[in-house]
Amino acid sequence: MNEEIKNTKDLELDIKNLVVEYRTPGGVTQALNGLDLEIEKGKTLGLVGETGAGKTTTGLSILQLIPDPPGVIVDGSIKLAGEDVMLKSEKEMEKIRGQQVSMIFQDPMTSLNPVMPVEDQIAEVIEMHELGEDGKPISHSAAILKAKEMLELVGIPGDRGTEFPHQFSGGMKQRVVIAIALACNPKLLIADEPTTALDVTIQAQVLEMMKGLREKYGTSMLMITHDLGIVAEICDTVSVIYAGRVIEHGTLEDVFDFTRHPYTEGLFNSLPDLDHRENRLKPIKGLMPDPTNLPKGCAFCPRCDYAMEICKTEKPPRVYRNDEHYVECFLYNEQNIKEGGLLGR
Repeated sequence: MNEEIKNTKDLELDIKNLVVEYRTPGGVTQALNGLDLEIEKGKTLGLVGETGAGKTTTGLSILQLIPDPPGVIVDGSIKLAGEDVMLKSEKEMEKIRGQQVSMIFQDPMTSLNPVMPVEDQIAEVIEMHELGEDGKPISHSAAILKAKEMLELVGIPGDRGTEFPHQFSGGMKQRVVIAIALACNPKLLIADEPTTALDVTIQAQVLEMMKGLREKYGTSMLMITHDLGIVAEICDTVSVIYAGRVIEHGTLEDVFDFTRHPYTEGLFNSLPDLDHRENRLKPIKGLMPDPTNLPKGCAFCPRCDYAMEICKTEKPPRVYRNDEHYVECFLYNEQNIKEGGLLGR
């Protein structure tokens, strides 16, 4: 990307060349392999890929919550609003988590404490980060009052705050988790498959609510998902991740209408075509590579219908279609990347 254009961006998150390994007696799992990621302030990035691609590890890395051992951040930088979180102490990170960046975890059933009223769980975050009007730590009663307001904000009556998680449905639990994540108005919200455990109707309600809250507070968001429908609904930009590396990135229009990478093509071909219902789905052949033994060349090569000899031995270069849209694939160079994608998009 042109450095001048990049420097004009106001970035909330800037990840460069992030390498994360899990070192176990059974071998070294290469979870992230030179990951690059950017989110502009007030924008939503969709991080899309199969299970095991490195999506959740990315979110945990931002929060500096990679379990150590066995997890090790080997290389790279992670900047939140220009500050490298990898240089922060654990005490400093405790202040950043919840206040500057929050995470909505996959399963609301396991994200909440079953023996604590939900308003106390929200108030706990508020008491950790906020001060009262007198500049002293906020009182418990004031924190509970704000917790009830947060419940109202996500569509739950405030007087239900004294209830326990088992008294809520799955969709309501997820709303509580979102209320906890938003309690201190973080600048960046990481949503890790936030609707996976919910039925389709509740999914739509939760996504609408998240869009409304994003617009109200101007929150930047990292939407981690494998669902391209959610990406189309809520995201401004898209990063397609495979074997711990972003292999295609662009605006929503770039990636959906001008698809370039064979893996992205495979993701779209795996979706039902509502206009031609007689068409059979075309799943991507094979499985994700073993992260303890990644291919020498392109990680997608063993599953790719367009693979060439060079793909087996060399890592593909990054080629830009425009200032935002790039792909890492030997099929393209600076000339032919603009001429038409694999899908004729």
